[in-house]
Amino acid sequence: MTTELCTYTRNACDIARRTGVERIELCAAPLEGGTTPSAGLIRYARSLPDLRLSVMIRPRGGDFLYTDDEVALMAEEIRLAREYGADGVVFGLLTPAGEVDETRTAQLVREAEGMEVTFHRAFDMTRDSRQALEAVIRTGCRRVLTSGGRNTAQEGIGTLRALAAQAAGRIEVMAGSGVGPSNARLLAATGVDALHFSARRERESGMRFRNPQVSMGGCAGVPEYTLTDADESVVRQILAELG
Repeated sequence: MTTELCTYTRNACDIARRTGVERIELCAAPLEGGTTPSAGLIRYARSLPDLRLSVMIRPRGGDFLYTDDEVALMAEEIRLAREYGADGVVFGLLTPAGEVDETRTAQLVREAEGMEVTFHRAFDMTRDSRQALEAVIRTGCRRVLTSGGRNTAQEGIGTLRALAAQAAGRIEVMAGSGVGPSNARLLAATGVDALHFSARRERESGMRFRNPQVSMGGCAGVPEYTLTDADESVVRQILAELG
């Protein structure tokens, strides 16, 4: 069972290395569900020994319906990820009808030649997971990350089991979202090839002065003084459950 830690910080990358996680998915912007990380963070993650690196390629938050200009930007980010030494890249593109955008996904898979490609949880926003899986396979992706079309992998466990059977070794199926010590074994037993988790920990900012009248993103309710990181003890518990 391959393990992958979703990392947003240098500290989370260090936790992955110390605990023996096999691969990281490196992202920025956890409140957006992950976007392309900074060049500096990619370089740091690549410097860590014995850790495979997949880089998120997502130019913005929101939906997965991209313009031609955004796809061109994604292609450039893939080229930069290769230049920085990434082992793989992670992206997902959909059509307005809620289907996998096979043409442009395949275009980016070709751009990523020599690196592993993961089709991320845009997959869970499709209208038909069985058809979507066949489409992702046709694009040439190495694996698909999915929660079985539900908010968490445990909720989607029946679909995960069906997708693993449908894949039949043609593509890796990686379960993610809400994976923790309490359900890691259960999810592994569905037949998926890998588990993806963030072991997320929210910690309070050390700022003593806080201005309640300002939201940096202009959106009320955003936790300006909460920092997202990984919890090393939870990562170790998950790995222990997988034995």
